[in-house]
Amino acid sequence: MIVNKFISLVYDWTMGVVMIGIFALVCIILIGIIINLMNSENKKNDTE
Repeated sequence: MIVNKFISLVYDWTMGVVMIGIFALVCIILIGIIINLMNSENKKNDTE
């Protein structure tokens, strides 16, 4: 029963759009963190 409910949520179009949106948001946040870390490394090297 629980598996059928989960499968129906996965195959529901709006739920899929929400999952893709959350995944895209997480990817954008991770890319922002990586860019921020790269910039802070450059600033450290410039001051030394």
